[in-house]
Amino acid sequence: MRKGFTRKPKADEPATHAKVYMTPGGFERFKAELHFLLTKERPAVTAVVTWAASNGDRSENADYQYGKRRLRQIDSRIRFLTKRLEAAEVIDPEKPRSGAAAAKIFFGATVRYSGPEGKQRVVSIVGPDEVDLERNHISWVSPLGRALMKAEEGDRVILQAPAGAIHLEVLEVSYERIEVEPFREPPGAEASSKRGT
Repeated sequence: MRKGFTRKPKADEPATHAKVYMTPGGFERFKAELHFLLTKERPAVTAVVTWAASNGDRSENADYQYGKRRLRQIDSRIRFLTKRLEAAEVIDPEKPRSGAAAAKIFFGATVRYSGPEGKQRVVSIVGPDEVDLERNHISWVSPLGRALMKAEEGDRVILQAPAGAIHLEVLEVSYERIEVEPFREPPGAEASSKRGT
């Protein structure tokens, strides 16, 4: 096919209408961030832009130019969050499972495994937007997540790493609450500085 007949999706277009898997905590964090942007941050930045625009020449007005750029960033993040939340399929790891679904590793599983030297590690499998390596939360589409997927206790899996194949043994599979870092107002947010004045 000639290149002229192909079209790349735009950055804010969903690639497909695929579901975005999230834990309940990840879903709530996205909702809280969206609420903050819509009700606090965007109105605060809009007020700064309006004030800066009233000062006259906009071409050399740093407050105006920075504010407009910040509004574009906020609007882009709002679009991203809205689309993610609309496509979200919330999977609660605490929901009771039976049969193979309780024994095998799927989204939301907490897995204890051992590596080649016998060193044990525990990871929880979450969505790509919830990855937190300090809490050992890995994405289900990461190389490790894919290697562990559908395995069960006692299985040996192979992780394809840049240095070569690594053999892992699944020691335990459980489904429990996965604590996700809640949304916090970022330091330096325009809405935060308005409250301080």
